[in-house]
Amino acid sequence: MCDRPFSDLDEMHEALITNWNSVVRKEDEVYILGDFLYKGSGQSATNILKELSGKKYLIKGNHEKYLNSPQFEATLYEWVKDYHELTYKDARFILFHFPILEWAHYWRKSVHLYGHNHRPRKPVSEHWDKRAINVGVDVNGFYPVGAEVIYERAFCEDTPEKES
Repeated sequence: MCDRPFSDLDEMHEALITNWNSVVRKEDEVYILGDFLYKGSGQSATNILKELSGKKYLIKGNHEKYLNSPQFEATLYEWVKDYHELTYKDARFILFHFPILEWAHYWRKSVHLYGHNHRPRKPVSEHWDKRAINVGVDVNGFYPVGAEVIYERAFCEDTPEKES
């Protein structure tokens, strides 16, 4: 669906798991902004999640069908939500699967993180803000994106975001 550069599903899973574990430690908190598993069973999701380091939180996307499977181990997520806000340094991070033009705390120091778009997103209006950041693996070299990188992109870089 998004032209990933892998020969098959097994190669893709292996690469994504390796990339994840190369940057995520056991004690890290990771917020997955939806579409964790597009096709596959609850058992597949369970097997993959067990291989991933860190405490995992899920913001539901539109491809989370595995959540309803009796073979899925829901305890592998700390929680599952549709929306979440958290504070990092002096900023609010607004987590939602879909990109939105304005979000809670928009006029204050905040950033909106989303994961729905699997290709780079072009600005949809003159109001599109570099503080709306696509953190999906497809547009981030197939790696998770750390909070400090997000903070730098949103508040410290002078150039507009290329993909968000």
